[in-house]
Amino acid sequence: MDKIAVLIPCYNEEKTIKKVIDDFRKALPEAVIYVYDNNSTDHTAEIAKTSDAIVRYEHQQGKGNVIRRMFREIDAECYLMVDGDDTYPASAAREMTDKVILKKADMVVGDRLSSTYVSQNKRPFHSMGNFLVRKGINVLFKNDMKDIMTGYRAFSYEFVKTYPVLSEGFEIETEMSIHAIDKNMYVENMVINYQNRPEGSVSKLNTYSDGIKVLRTIMRLYRIYKPLNFFGVVALILAILALVFFIPVMNTYIETGLVPNYPTLIVCGFTMIAAIQSFFAGLILQTIVEKNRQDFEMELKKTVVWKKMAELHSETSETMRNVGL
Repeated sequence: MDKIAVLIPCYNEEKTIKKVIDDFRKALPEAVIYVYDNNSTDHTAEIAKTSDAIVRYEHQQGKGNVIRRMFREIDAECYLMVDGDDTYPASAAREMTDKVILKKADMVVGDRLSSTYVSQNKRPFHSMGNFLVRKGINVLFKNDMKDIMTGYRAFSYEFVKTYPVLSEGFEIETEMSIHAIDKNMYVENMVINYQNRPEGSVSKLNTYSDGIKVLRTIMRLYRIYKPLNFFGVVALILAILALVFFIPVMNTYIETGLVPNYPTLIVCGFTMIAAIQSFFAGLILQTIVEKNRQDFEMELKKTVVWKKMAELHSETSETMRNVGL
């Protein structure tokens, strides 16, 4: 088991990858640096190899797929994830990893938005999108995370090994933020200085298509993690629609004793039934979610045992190597 593993997911970052590796090696000389190449068409992997990083490959395209592979394959006491585009400072690496190792944080979020992101980022819609996503998640999930979509994070072993990666692309950061909030993980925010990509380096994030994917991910996870709230809102909307169309029919019946609009009355009845069904569906799913949270806590305890066993195995192997066995 590594003490600290620096994880660098890469796709066509030949202009910056060497500097990123060198900077993080200076900041964390004891760390093992892993570069995961995601079907790059340039010389990213070759440059990483010549810089003495451990290079591995993920052939399913998408940042989420790369992170899934990283989290499966690597065992470490602390993980530091950073993009390979040289936009995040290696100078913050030591403090971020110390928060995991010494303070037992489950996730440390490199907060760009509270420092230089707005001034450095040259794509204004990115800044607006980051603000909207952060605000939406903090309102829906009742939290105060400072930067939801940052690619600079540190994780504990327990977080990595109990986090189910479902997203395939750039929405992965949103997903892991919501997972940490929902599972009551210990999250620390750390303000970092952000710098724009160097000239010639191109962002792979599409403002509009990836932004839509992020918003869809938020709604999907809200439905999964807060089903009673989600289906309760659906039930309320359906109930209001049913009442709005039912009241005129009811008034006509009171005044004349007749129901001239039977189709409207029937639709109102079915709409109200759908509202009741939606509410009880949310109630049942909320019970399942609560049970899943209990199961997660038990899995977390098992992960602690696995970590101790992995550490013991590493210490035994190191001792045997030292005595020449």
